[in-house]
Amino acid sequence: MSVEYIGLKEISGPLVVLEGVQNASAEEMVEIRAGSDKRLGRIVEIHGNICVVQVFEGTNGLSLTNTRTRLTGHPLEIPLSKELLGRVLNGIGQPIDGFGEVFPDQKRDVNGHAINPVARKYPRNYIQTGISSIDGLMTLIRGQKLPIFSGSGIPHNQLAVQIVRQARIGESDERFAVVFAAMGVKHDVAEYFKTSFQKSGVLDRVVVFLNLANDPIVERVVTPRAALTAAEYLAFEHHMHVLVILTDMTAYAEALREISSSRGEIPSRKGFPGYLYSDLASIYERAGMLEDRKGSITQIPILTMPNDDITHPVPDLTGYITEGQIVLDRSLSQKGIYPPISVLPSLSRLMKDGIGEGYTREDHSHIANQLFSSYARVQEVKALASVIGEDELSDMDKRYMEFGRAFENEFVTQQMNEDRDIDHTLDLGWVLLGILPREELDRIPGEMLDRYYNPYEESRGGLRTWI
Repeated sequence: MSVEYIGLKEISGPLVVLEGVQNASAEEMVEIRAGSDKRLGRIVEIHGNICVVQVFEGTNGLSLTNTRTRLTGHPLEIPLSKELLGRVLNGIGQPIDGFGEVFPDQKRDVNGHAINPVARKYPRNYIQTGISSIDGLMTLIRGQKLPIFSGSGIPHNQLAVQIVRQARIGESDERFAVVFAAMGVKHDVAEYFKTSFQKSGVLDRVVVFLNLANDPIVERVVTPRAALTAAEYLAFEHHMHVLVILTDMTAYAEALREISSSRGEIPSRKGFPGYLYSDLASIYERAGMLEDRKGSITQIPILTMPNDDITHPVPDLTGYITEGQIVLDRSLSQKGIYPPISVLPSLSRLMKDGIGEGYTREDHSHIANQLFSSYARVQEVKALASVIGEDELSDMDKRYMEFGRAFENEFVTQQMNEDRDIDHTLDLGWVLLGILPREELDRIPGEMLDRYYNPYEESRGGLRTWI
């Protein structure tokens, strides 16, 4: 028989303080009643017999005198079943798609744990996104954490939808699923996500968690953890390869900052709590593979950088925890290039272990290295051209300028509904390298050049025609 407490000691923002509480536990869920109004809360601090509780639905309308509170005896749990695939849920795992409750095989605490390093299996093999710049140059490996750094107004939402729609693994797609979690999004953006998944026919393999901008900030802090709990169930109970997309982790961090401020904690950089690094790590480190299980969890967190500042605390700390980054560039977006991926600052640190013969194709790593090297030379030539003018460049530098334009317009640029397989991407890379003389391709072995290199003048009448 649970004890019900009447009255509150204090109300502060989304927090309430209870006094005289016995046998409470950290993270324990609490039911709060004010008349016929029922709300959920979570214990975040305990000092003797005093508990601080975060209220999910906010504290408006609560009274210090007649509010009734009951401890449930368990942390926040979400129902888990393979029926989650195809469902749309709110930030704490409750259905909002009108199809009724989820009948669970089991319930799990959303807080979870990072994967034990001893139990980890090293990430191998790749997930194909159908986007050439990602698959060819910063390949996503199963079990990896590969964030996307964006800015406000850059089409990261469209890129996220395209990845969900096109992502697949080499074997049968029956073992592949996507968990998509959106935090602090506006209603029109949430509707765009839902309708895009429905119209493209991929919703049956997707679990969608939506925390809207007007939903409680406490729910926003729970959303990525609820999504990862569902991903862990699908990956390690049903042996599926699960791709988790979390957008936008900056909204998550700002919610954490607001809660930290209301709790009176000492702020760190830009007002964020000092434990932001470990808090983000508790989310990112739930990705990976286990030695004794067949499934995997791969993460793509999306972060918007305030003022396009990559040194902002959220992208800065994320870069320390994850294995690479994909950087979206505002100047490319303004030139009409989609997806506006800035190639040179982007990388995948695990790429080398999941590509090549037996995974993608034997020439993959060599062609990626050469494209990076040649495009870096393009930037040097552009800088020179800005000083002396393009007409004064040498013939070789003009060839590099031609390569740079073709690389941006044909390789990086593709339509939102254009799905390129890995062979198409690599073949396109060889066509681009055909613009340059063979002696400039110093990152590719001679026997591979003999097999694949084809000078542009002898190719198929132009890149756009070939595509």
